[in-house]
Amino acid sequence: MRAHRVRALLMGGQACVFYGAAEFSRDTDFAILADAANLARLRKALAELQAAPIAVPPFAIKHLRRGHAIHFRCQHPEAFQMRVDVMAKMRGVDTFAKLWKRRTTLQIPGGEKCDLLSLPDLVQAKKTQRDKDWPMIRRLVEAHYFENQKRPKPAQIRFWFQELRTPELLVELARRYPEICRKLAKERPLLAHVHAGEPVGLEQALLAEETSERQRDRQYWLPLKAELEKLRHAK
Repeated sequence: MRAHRVRALLMGGQACVFYGAAEFSRDTDFAILADAANLARLRKALAELQAAPIAVPPFAIKHLRRGHAIHFRCQHPEAFQMRVDVMAKMRGVDTFAKLWKRRTTLQIPGGEKCDLLSLPDLVQAKKTQRDKDWPMIRRLVEAHYFENQKRPKPAQIRFWFQELRTPELLVELARRYPEICRKLAKERPLLAHVHAGEPVGLEQALLAEETSERQRDRQYWLPLKAELEKLRHAK
């Protein structure tokens, strides 16, 4: 991807590994810029990987802009049978231009650089209807908290209050920053239970928050799934 200058950001399970919340994944997921020039570069990268589209929809810019994922399977010996999934639009996630501006760039063994979704953007992208994503969100934010809790930046404290899903850590955070907790309760109502010291109410509110996000994701995908069914029948 980098060799062909593809505007792409690693996300999914592989990105979670870099952020300290290990998840085994046979897929490599990318958020990409859906414009003609970038897709031309992507086609060259996929050709080098000997990657062919699998399933539906077909590789077309209109499907990416609608919010569909395009799936490929690699046949190159160094990436044999690796699946590559690309998306350009996700529910509740900013435009690619904003994602790119906020990206995290890491250097991996061997000197290669890797561009990832920023942690807040990755957490947002993980708010789906899938069971496996919610424990991963919890682990991602926990790992970030434990890594940065000694000398946190204001933006990090705000991120923890907005996204932590571990009751004990939310309570601990509220003890350290009670005023911030009180102010942010307007944005995330369940923080009112933290501020009031109501553990039972907090647990119930966390579950309700997750259930609501899952339902929104189901509603978002209903028309997209209908489109996929039509494409399958046409194929």
